[in-house]
Formats: sequence, structure tokens, C-alpha cells
Amino acid sequence: MLVPLGAVASLLPFVSTGAALVAGIVVALLVGNPYVEWTRRATHTLLSLAVVGLGAGMDLRVVAAVGAHGILYTVASIAVCLLLGTLFARALGVSREAGLLISVGTAICGGSAIAAMVPVLRPREHEVSVALGTVFLLNAVALFVFPAIGHAVGLDASRFGLWSALAIHDTSSVVGAALQYGPQALEVATTVKLARALWIVPLTLAVGAWRSRQGGATKPRGKARRPWFILGFIAMAALVTWVPALRPVGNLVAGASRQALVLTLFLIGANLTLDAVRSVGIRPLAHGLALWVCMAGLSLGAIGFHLVE
Repeated sequence: MLVPLGAVASLLPFVSTGAALVAGIVVALLVGNPYVEWTRRATHTLLSLAVVGLGAGMDLRVVAAVGAHGILYTVASIAVCLLLGTLFARALGVSREAGLLISVGTAICGGSAIAAMVPVLRPREHEVSVALGTVFLLNAVALFVFPAIGHAVGLDASRFGLWSALAIHDTSSVVGAALQYGPQALEVATTVKLARALWIVPLTLAVGAWRSRQGGATKPRGKARRPWFILGFIAMAALVTWVPALRPVGNLVAGASRQALVLTLFLIGANLTLDAVRSVGIRPLAHGLALWVCMAGLSLGAIGFHLVE
């Protein structure tokens, strides 16, 4: 009963994103999650719907301005991350496929990018588990560490939102960390992160072409997931922007979506298994940690020196 009780409790307004995530992890590791197959499916859908709902509380003009302004440093940071990820993987002896999955997850949007890359890269199941486990553990740490660092170095809400979008893996943890920093941080973080997530498409196509050249006539298995929630987010923002009368309803939807995100983080924590923890070896974890620290440090330095605004 702890999983359904925890899910209901996470809908209470005073439960924070961090508390929900920790509660889910504790339940999963101490007593186990008998509904893990269902909660994994529900997590993906719930997160997508929550992101779409957050768009109802935002102005499309601001979303467009922030997204357009962030294109250059998004491209630059993705390129740097993939380059560093390749170097770290070779230095630490991490397999090419696992290293690329961790690098792509760090560069774009964590587990979603890894899931999109699996059909075209065709890694072994163990390598997928390692990459997802590494990203999950670092995401859990980021949810607590980033707000503390942001306050310590004196980042305002806008810059913290930008930093979290550039340096935290998954959309859920980006939004969760920004939610602790305030509405402005949430708006910037969500917009920049979703604009960044669009790069799943060209990167997946590029890796598919590279893999085809290496593997001959072998075709990718299955189809990559399309990040439809990005279009939904934009559509909701457009609706409340162009029809001002819907703004009060939009704010209610956005508020409900923020609480749904807390539930999502509880389920994400509850999805963790002991097998997943054991599967993350020291080398892939060191690779993911080194890459994450480098990208977080570089992006924070760029923001601090006003190279990125």
C-alpha cells in the first residue's frame, strides 16, 4: 500500500519535489514497488501531460523570445558535451554505446534522449540500463544540489532557470529544481529545456545515418519516440496568449500541472530498483559524473561571466 499512499500524499500542496523523489526512492529500495511496470508507463505519460499543462501558465511571446535567444549556446553546449563525453568514455574504458547514451542523455534531456536513441544505436540491454541508471542517480542529486548552489553563488531566478536547463539531465528534475526557485526560474527553465529537447530529432537522425554506414544494410529496430509534449506545451501557451480570457483557467491548469510534477517525481523514485543500482558500474558512473560536473561548471561559469544571458 505504500506506493499508492505515497502517490496520493504527493498531491498534497505542502509536499515538495525533493521530498516526493526521496520518498519514492525509499519505498522502492526498502520494500519494493510491486507496480513497477505500471508506474514506469504512467511516469512517461504523466510527465508529458504535466509539461503540456505548464504551458498554460506561460506567455508564448516570452517562450519564443527565450527559445530563439538560446539557440546558439544550446548548439555549442551540446557539441561540447558530446566531445567531452567521447573523450571521457575512451579514457575510462566505457563501451562506445554506453558512453554515447550517457553523453546524449547529458547533452539533451536525460532518459528521454536515451530512449529515443536506443532504436537507432541498438545497444545491449545492459548498456541501456547502465546509462539510464547513471542519469537517474545524477538527476536525483541535482534536484537538491542545484538550488543550494544557485543560492550560494547568488544566481537570480532567470539565470538559475537557464543554468538548470543547460546542466540538469531530465526535464522532470529541471522543472523540479526550478520550481523551488520561483515562477520566473520555472518559466525560463522549462522553455530553454524544451527548446533543447528538440535536438533529439536531428541527433537521432545523425546517429542513425552513422550507424547505417557502420552496420551496412542493418536497419534500426523500432521507431524513436517523438517528443510530442513540446508541441503541446507551445499550443497551450499560444492558446492562453491569444485568448486572454482563458488566462485564469490557464493558471489553474498550470498549478495542477506543477502538483502533477510532484507526483511524477515520486513515481520516478519508486521506479528505481536494486538491480538498476547494481547495474551502474563505477566506470560508467564516473564517466557520467565527470561529464556532468564539467558541463555544470562550464555553463555556470559562462552565466557568471555574462557570456550567456
